Amino acid sequence: MPARWFIRAAQCNFGGGMNTFVAELVGTALLVLLGDGVVAGVLLGKSKAQGSGWIVITTGWGLAVAMAVYAVGCVSGAHINPAVTVGLALVGRFPWNQVPAYLLAQLLGAFLGAVLVWLAYLAHWRETEDATLKLAVFCTAPAVRRAPANFITEAIGTFVLVFGVLALGSYKPANDSGLTPLLVGLLVWSIGLSLGGPTGYAINPARDLAPRLAHALLPIPGKGGSDWEYSWIPVFGPLAGGALGAVVYVWLFKPSIG
Repeated sequence: MPARWFIRAAQCNFGGGMNTFVAELVGTALLVLLGDGVVAGVLLGKSKAQGSGWIVITTGWGLAVAMAVYAVGCVSGAHINPAVTVGLALVGRFPWNQVPAYLLAQLLGAFLGAVLVWLAYLAHWRETEDATLKLAVFCTAPAVRRAPANFITEAIGTFVLVFGVLALGSYKPANDSGLTPLLVGLLVWSIGLSLGGPTGYAINPARDLAPRLAHALLPIPGKGGSDWEYSWIPVFGPLAGGALGAVVYVWLFKPSIG
């Protein structure tokens, strides 16, 4: 069974047509569509949202997470992030034999979401001269390129994410009221505001790697390279931080497994 860590089965009202693989794919696609979409709106030339800034980007990402979790949480638990899936599995909250399917669904969903962003802003790529801004729509890059520091930043941000997700999932009043997905969105908003400045807070390997691949493959005018030399940091930094966040939460609070 999926880890519905934030909601009771009695609160769910859905048919049995969607399986967990499709749910994770759809949820991650929605996450990236809305998340990368707000970045495109802020950065791309002649967008009505152009230049609206970091607050808009972090708000858009927080709302993207909340909407994705509300959309598919009853089906798959809405991990929508390999760092969450691996962290939950590491502390016995999710079966290891389901991890590969979840990771594949998340990567495919993130790729699909990135393609949809490209289509939504199809008229704006030629209106944007700076190739780095086009890349930034799809994936993260550090403000100061120092690999050890960038890795640590991503690990800390994802530590807070997974620690916070487990804490929110244990808070019964929010779970019973259906507010937990919104609170997870607020958590991501907070991470972006407080810890996002150094690296752009990927805090999700699928959210960065699959859209980076989409950037490399899509026919984007004047796009430049996809910065593959940096790409390992927003994959392994979040995986390390998420694992540590899950382990520390269980060590500190010793919640029951279930």
